[in-house]
Amino acid sequence: MTQPNPDSIQNTFNISNSSITNASGSGSIHYSNMASAQPPENDKPYQQTILFLAANPVSTRPLRLDEEVREIESGLQRSRHRDRFTLKQRWAVRPRDMQRALLDCRPQIVHFSGHGIGQATQHLATEDTREISLDHSEPTAKVGLILEDPLGQPKLVSTESLGALFELFADSVECVLLNACYSEQQAQAIAQHIPYVIGMNQAIGDRAAIEFAVGFYDALGAGESVERAYKLGCVAIQMSNIPEHLTPLLVSQTSL
Repeated sequence: MTQPNPDSIQNTFNISNSSITNASGSGSIHYSNMASAQPPENDKPYQQTILFLAANPVSTRPLRLDEEVREIESGLQRSRHRDRFTLKQRWAVRPRDMQRALLDCRPQIVHFSGHGIGQATQHLATEDTREISLDHSEPTAKVGLILEDPLGQPKLVSTESLGALFELFADSVECVLLNACYSEQQAQAIAQHIPYVIGMNQAIGDRAAIEFAVGFYDALGAGESVERAYKLGCVAIQMSNIPEHLTPLLVSQTSL
């Protein structure tokens, strides 16, 4: 007897020997619904990996980066779509660590928390901000993100190099959040290759940065778009009575 091809039909009948007699004289009939055993591939939820990169060099003002990632993780775990997100962390990030993390994790969302430097930066911050400046006697451009060198000291990563790096990951990264002061220029450069990038158009306080991040990821965990998540992050700052809700800036490829 020729067996039916399971790839061509959904419902099959399996006949085996039994004490129960069927129409042909012996055997039992077992019904199998193959469609219910294997759900369609497109029913699986879309998975997103969030890569959290943190740098707080020893000679810079301490930031509450541990609190930030703890609140983000807690919000995602309680969210309606928690099964869609995986949070991976890298700490005391050096330039090579950033590149390796992008290669190893292949994230859809990249989150950097730490210090930034822009043209408006004039001094090492004395207040609760994520602002820093380097020695202006150095010949390099003073715009970028501050990572760490092998000794834990500040290491400037220029805007140009950040743009070049993310260009190579444009096929996988969908959103970048630069939770650092004066990161608007870096956001503009990265947005040449990545659909959505969020940077800060001036210095931002540590508390405001955390409130924005928590509001942003709470919204993503609830199934909101990046645009609405950005707006809800700004509202989270405003509802905490912090006058910095206009500091985060969303840059999209359609707005360039």
